Amino acid sequence: MVVALDGTALTVVQPALQRDLDASFTQVQWTSTGYLIAVASLLVFAGRLGDRYGHRQVFAVGTLGFAAASAGVGLASGVGWVIALRVAQGIFGALLQPATLGMLRGAFPADRLGMPIALRTSAIGLSAAAGPVLGGALATQLGWRSVFFLSVVPALLIGVLALLVRVPTARAVGDGPAPGLDLPGAGLLAVALACLVHTLVAVPDQGWTAATAAGLLAAVVAGGAFVRHERRAASPLVPPRLLRSAAVGPALGLLVAASAAMFGALFVGTYFLQEVLGLDPLHSALRALPLAVMMVVGAPLAAVLLRRQGPRRTITAAMAVLALGVLALSRLDETSGPLATGVAFVLVGAGFGTVMVAATAVVVRHAPVADAGVAGGLQQTAMNVGPAVGIAAATTLMTALSSPTARPRGHDPHWPADAFLSAMAPTLTALAAVAALGALAAARLPGSMSRTHSP
Repeated sequence: MVVALDGTALTVVQPALQRDLDASFTQVQWTSTGYLIAVASLLVFAGRLGDRYGHRQVFAVGTLGFAAASAGVGLASGVGWVIALRVAQGIFGALLQPATLGMLRGAFPADRLGMPIALRTSAIGLSAAAGPVLGGALATQLGWRSVFFLSVVPALLIGVLALLVRVPTARAVGDGPAPGLDLPGAGLLAVALACLVHTLVAVPDQGWTAATAAGLLAAVVAGGAFVRHERRAASPLVPPRLLRSAAVGPALGLLVAASAAMFGALFVGTYFLQEVLGLDPLHSALRALPLAVMMVVGAPLAAVLLRRQGPRRTITAAMAVLALGVLALSRLDETSGPLATGVAFVLVGAGFGTVMVAATAVVVRHAPVADAGVAGGLQQTAMNVGPAVGIAAATTLMTALSSPTARPRGHDPHWPADAFLSAMAPTLTALAAVAALGALAAARLPGSMSRTHSP
């Protein structure tokens, strides 16, 4: 929650940061892009570090390091320091995030994982709802630096508690020797993910240019080299048995599809609220608040459904609800009031929150306990790549489906309402189709949460 709160609050204070540090727009963008690249490229390797050395220890290092980097951002004298320290935050964030799932896998019996994961999801939803509001209030009263100091004390306390409180870990519960680190594989995967995320983040601003195409090609080449290396490695970073699992592979794919559909729709929906309905950022956030609320209150219900109905039925229904919500957003227009937008965001939040809880539980439970950290890293990677894919796809479709004369330009960054709506409907329909295809793919999941690996 501390990590997610920090990231959501940053988006609100970036204009103030830019003015105070006399930074360019590109430099401010790198305060987010640098973090995303660092965290996405290291998540799987960080999970393997937890499998080898203990998730509690890795979590403590990540949390304490995140606190130190946050304090550094708050004290930074220039935007260069802010970018560098945000990259450091990404590195420490990558250490702590997979460890949370690894610790849950070691601390709870496999048949009781649903509710702890649901509470974890609720915390993320709560931070998504509170981050912009809290960040805006702090920045208005105390300045943008206060947003980064906000997370320092909680992170320090959590890090110290992680060192003091003894909890079971994968190493303590599992059997056999500690897994190898596979540094070459980690390097290849980091390059592939860094190039992919950088390309997808650049597409909304630059479009598909020679540079973005080269970045995508580099990601494909590095990814191919990673796959080839993993097949030959004696101790691969991502064991083949993990991705060949009848449950883990499909669940990871569903997480990518669901997060792509949700974040792509939210990206377009935010522009709709401000460009078409003419709402300011605060009122736009309030209109979209039902999405975050449903993630908070719906996650525990998702855990109950998962236990009673099993992954296949739960995730199939949730993907269908997500698709219905995105489709409802595609039907909004200038006359849409709070009820229409609220219902659409409720459906999106309910569907996405349920998929996140159920698919994460499948990944964590059905992975061998010795690979719990890697499974957590793969889950977090899916949750980082999916949004980037969704936003890039939404941007590409909105650009392709609108008239060149109607698109926002440098001197006039606003969309004409009629041009925006003409492109919005088919773009969101395509994203709804992604969620609908995910509902069909969910048929490959197991019908129940029966144990497939020994604890």
